[in-house]
Amino acid sequence: MENERSEAATLLARASAWLVVVGLLTGAPVAWAMVGKIHADAHALLASHLNALLGAFWMLGVGWTLPMLRYGAVGQRRLAWALVVATWANWIITAVKAFLHVAGVDPSGDPKNDAVFGALAVLVILPSLGAAVGWAIGFRRRPA
Repeated sequence: MENERSEAATLLARASAWLVVVGLLTGAPVAWAMVGKIHADAHALLASHLNALLGAFWMLGVGWTLPMLRYGAVGQRRLAWALVVATWANWIITAVKAFLHVAGVDPSGDPKNDAVFGALAVLVILPSLGAAVGWAIGFRRRPA
């Protein structure tokens, strides 16, 4: 059973490592947008860069605390996958919206903006909130 639990920690560690890589690589387009070499919103690209790095650290933190949580292997895998989906989606959707030049934080009637809004809601906001609440609740003591 201990080996199964480490599966979730390994998933989070691997996803974190690669998200750091792509987050750091996103720094190049940030610089290019800032100097006008590419036509993208530099601030949104910077947000994407930071979303990746902060998301990676969040996954590492959760992975480190998995043995402290009341969840078994299945619950840990669910928590891990919710985080992997949310953090990776946050990076890519924010990067894409930089090139679409939309905010994506409120439905506006513009199809591109509304698609970004929907993707953020379904793939980032809901899984992030679920994972955060699940993580916090997981620290409750196991029933006797």
